[in-house]
Amino acid sequence: MLELQNIGKQFDQKVVLENIDLTINNGEIVSLLGPSGSGKTTLLNIILGLTKMDQGKVIFNNNDLSNVAMKNRGFNIVFQDYALFPHLNAYDNIVYGLRNKKDIATDAEVKEYIDFLELTPHLKKKIGELSGGQKQRVALARTLVTKPDVLLLDEPLSALDGVIKESIKERIKSIAKEFNLTTIIVTHDPEEALTISDKILIINQGNISQFGTPFEIMNQPKNDFVKNFILRQLHIKRQNIYNLFGEKYA
Repeated sequence: MLELQNIGKQFDQKVVLENIDLTINNGEIVSLLGPSGSGKTTLLNIILGLTKMDQGKVIFNNNDLSNVAMKNRGFNIVFQDYALFPHLNAYDNIVYGLRNKKDIATDAEVKEYIDFLELTPHLKKKIGELSGGQKQRVALARTLVTKPDVLLLDEPLSALDGVIKESIKERIKSIAKEFNLTTIIVTHDPEEALTISDKILIINQGNISQFGTPFEIMNQPKNDFVKNFILRQLHIKRQNIYNLFGEKYA
């Protein structure tokens, strides 16, 4: 179980996060959802240990990680731009994190992750030869082979379209279920959050507006911000689809 207790953060005397309390059960997929500048990426970085909080605690399975270095937390992240090495092929990217930690995963376990993500035909390809969806799967495999206790994803679907996006969504859900892996996703897109998450944390101006299941968010919004943000973003998305393809697809 991951617990955030009274998390607070300021940058240049501006409050970015305030009194964030959150409990995430093992194996849950939770999306951090909100407009640009709401504090969701800062919260993700605090969980990872990349950003130091000003107050509060990060507790995982009853262990206080608040002052534990990022490399010792046992969490790992897939960044928005994948951060893959272009001079290496797909396989070498996947096993890169094992170079100095060979005991983390056996060859059989690495193969299991590769097979699970259907990457076997692409292992010898350089990164520039891969599609967006294939790059995302390589980034996921590279993270999974390190066996993180918590998987963090920063806008994992933002560069993907259509069928590929839906495929990666299903992969992420399958990973969380197959490996009972707590998964935290930053997204600005309500549709992504509603269709991939067990629970959604909606953040506005550094504060929690609502934390609940997709059903609760859609049918029992706690305030006008939640209702208006969700409906406005979904309307904008449908309008963009209509403008591109017509009413049939909107």
